[in-house]
Amino acid sequence: MKKTIKKSTIYSLAAAALFLVFLYWLDANRLSQGMLISVLQKGAILALVATSMNLLNGFTGLFSLGQAGFMSIGAYTTAILIIPVRSLDGVYYMNGVHPAIMNLRLLMANSPPFLQSVYPFIALLLGGALAALIALLVGLAVLRLKSDYLAIATLGLSEIVRAIFSSPQFDQITNGSYGLNKIPNFPPMLFGLIPSLITPFIITGVSVAFIVLLINSSYGRAFKAIREDEIAAEAMGISLYKHKEMSFVISSFFSAVAGGMLAMYMRSIEAKTFSITLTYDILLIVVIGGIGSVTGSVVSAFLVTAAKEWWLRFFDQPLSLFGFQVPLFRTGFRMVIFSVLLMVVVLIYRRGLFGTNEFSWAGLIKRLRLKRPAKKEVE
Repeated sequence: MKKTIKKSTIYSLAAAALFLVFLYWLDANRLSQGMLISVLQKGAILALVATSMNLLNGFTGLFSLGQAGFMSIGAYTTAILIIPVRSLDGVYYMNGVHPAIMNLRLLMANSPPFLQSVYPFIALLLGGALAALIALLVGLAVLRLKSDYLAIATLGLSEIVRAIFSSPQFDQITNGSYGLNKIPNFPPMLFGLIPSLITPFIITGVSVAFIVLLINSSYGRAFKAIREDEIAAEAMGISLYKHKEMSFVISSFFSAVAGGMLAMYMRSIEAKTFSITLTYDILLIVVIGGIGSVTGSVVSAFLVTAAKEWWLRFFDQPLSLFGFQVPLFRTGFRMVIFSVLLMVVVLIYRRGLFGTNEFSWAGLIKRLRLKRPAKKEVE
């Protein structure tokens, strides 16, 4: 057993090192690999929010559809705190910026350079903390609901948050329906030793690792017990409300962190970015990867992003063969092909690509039939 664990650790460290080298190569070839970089960064962001949704839906058994709302909280909070002071007047050009925000930003701009370099990460944490606080308060009411009722309540919450951010009353804070732009890209880490391209992967990796540790802890076992049978879990002494609230708050926190990274990735945001469609896309990633599998959510996020943003773009371009114009090859046909492929995947893998299983090197080697044959006994 120890030998297997040691081998698995070595393989994982080697794979992480190779991936890190690959990211440094991408950073050195930004101009020629722009599409690949864009797909990988967006995939990393969606992997985090899909994992946080899986923590709630797959491991705790709570059907929530409020991820887009919590992402918007993290996105707006992060954007407001990191837009350069010199750009604020250009962003809030209609009604001006709120004096409290301007004073805070001036205070941040006059702080030591070291503090300024870590402000983007502090902004991500503050966005996550605000979303967690709202989830804590909302959870007092909605977590007493079950199944479809909880889904409808959280979906309504998401739409309420989006409506508030786009309302004229918040023009001086969120810039209303005009949205926020001139948002800085991902910052480098460790005084520039880690390029900005790698930053979202580091944040996602650390966040997913925390979620995995939580799932494998006693709290994670309590989450799974609640998912399987609430009555039996309560009979065993598990506080249903406490653990549901914990799962809801943690999931909301990491969804908001992913939302903050999405704001840095897109460089501009508006309320309609976080519509119901975004929640459905995240739920789609979770279902394809496997409800109850962290590995499935991560792999599915990259596959779905690559398919939608890169591989299937061929179908959006007009195609002519021997002078014959092939019908249907036009803008938008890519999503038709994508939908058909999703139906095929769901029909073949009814429980998702991974089901409730996680990736393991031993399982991969077995599937590839690279496992060494057992030694024959000497007669």
